[in-house]
Amino acid sequence: MLNALTIDVEDYFQVNAFAGHIRQDQWDTYPLRVDGNTRRILDMLDSFSIKATFFILGWVAERLPALTKEIHRRGHEIACHGYGHELVYSIGPERFREDIRRSKMLLEDQCGEQVQGYRAPSYSITGKSLWALDILVEEGFAYDSSIFPVMHDTYGIPDAERFPHKLQTGAGPLVEFPLTTLPLHLGGKEIRLPIAGGGYLRLFPSELIKWGIKRINTKEKQPAVLYFHPWEIDPDQPRIKAGLKSRFRHYLNLDKTERKLEHLFGGISFAPMKTVLGGLLLEPPKLHK
Repeated sequence: MLNALTIDVEDYFQVNAFAGHIRQDQWDTYPLRVDGNTRRILDMLDSFSIKATFFILGWVAERLPALTKEIHRRGHEIACHGYGHELVYSIGPERFREDIRRSKMLLEDQCGEQVQGYRAPSYSITGKSLWALDILVEEGFAYDSSIFPVMHDTYGIPDAERFPHKLQTGAGPLVEFPLTTLPLHLGGKEIRLPIAGGGYLRLFPSELIKWGIKRINTKEKQPAVLYFHPWEIDPDQPRIKAGLKSRFRHYLNLDKTERKLEHLFGGISFAPMKTVLGGLLLEPPKLHK
């Protein structure tokens, strides 16, 4: 079974963990490492003959247009990660619409194709920001991958559906591909173990992630999604002064990520998200100018 491989293209200083220490108007003062790291990922994917979906931050695409074009040239799907990496529930509907519209238009100009998919920064479509799904439809997106069915201090809808499904928003249909969780039953209660990647990939053994994805494929007959960021294969990145929790979440096991990914790539079948969604994916709506 095919599983969705996704890369959230943002740089090390843009993560939510450091938002209280680095303002957006300071981003241009930090050295960019996302270009080289993403190109390393492209070479790694080529070596395994894997295609993926790249959710690209508009701020990055604006400064590195050749990177977007190279990702597209190598046969990967271009998708939208918004422009300024701000939490959806913090910026509100008007600024959210401006953010995704700006990024979507930029990416489409660079790759020459309609962008169908969106992923919110830090998975910030939660119970407080479900209004964002209507706006995504209105702005021409066919699918979203922002809802994480777990409990977390920044994101998550704990009781959300776990697998790809169609949503009927007030603005029309949208497909949701939630981040992957594995249900474990402990003491008569179900606990959803997040195995979708990112910090969880760096925290858990890769064999556990691999086992969980294969179990979902075989026992539940459903696809999984794996995600990571270019900065997660870069143990030499500059260190940001921040709180202990933020530093733990960001810097844990950076030196092990690449080997873990190679282990997973060698044992699991991956494809771009739009390919995995297949017949479930609707044709993106035409925008009314």
